[in-house]
Amino acid sequence: MTWQIAGAYFESCNCEAICPCRMIDGVIGGRSTYGVCFGALCWHIDRGAAGNVDLSGLNVSLTIRYDDDEPGSPWSIVLHLDERGTPAQRRALEEIFLGERGGDVLRLPWNRKARHLLHVRTSRIEIDSGPSGHRLRVGDRVDLAATRPFETEAKVACAIPGYHQPGTELYADSFRVHDEPLDWELEGNCAYASSFSYSD
Repeated sequence: MTWQIAGAYFESCNCEAICPCRMIDGVIGGRSTYGVCFGALCWHIDRGAAGNVDLSGLNVSLTIRYDDDEPGSPWSIVLHLDERGTPAQRRALEEIFLGERGGDVLRLPWNRKARHLLHVRTSRIEIDSGPSGHRLRVGDRVDLAATRPFETEAKVACAIPGYHQPGTELYADSFRVHDEPLDWELEGNCAYASSFSYSD
């Protein structure tokens, strides 16, 4: 079944800005700052569909953790699906983001490597982006805000929305996750905002 989604992407992890995973001026990055990376990623779908199922306006979020030194560095993930979606919409988003419908999402690290799927949750996901900054709230489990750009002349890109997509490196003002078994509170770490477009 043909599918495509496109919109706004926002993330933060515990790495220092600029996140060493980024491509900087065309040079692909490497290990995370501390060897163990944990963070949250989110997507707001401006337009999208899977077959005849409209996905426009819905949100998706992941909380993640991986260890660079674990063999294969599998990602442990919690997938959050927008509670506003119908069962058919949520099922389509789950299958897309877990790579079960194929397409270019198979290049994403939690799909191309072994992974530990900890939970799939239906959640209230709020994503705000604008001139004043970016905010992600996932129920009472995730609260992330980033308003301060990282000042650099370098071109910074991220593999998850795609190295071809321009983006903005940021500092996280606050980053709280209590998404069992993932749990942390940070500030001043890296964040990133961009656009994305995925399809089969």
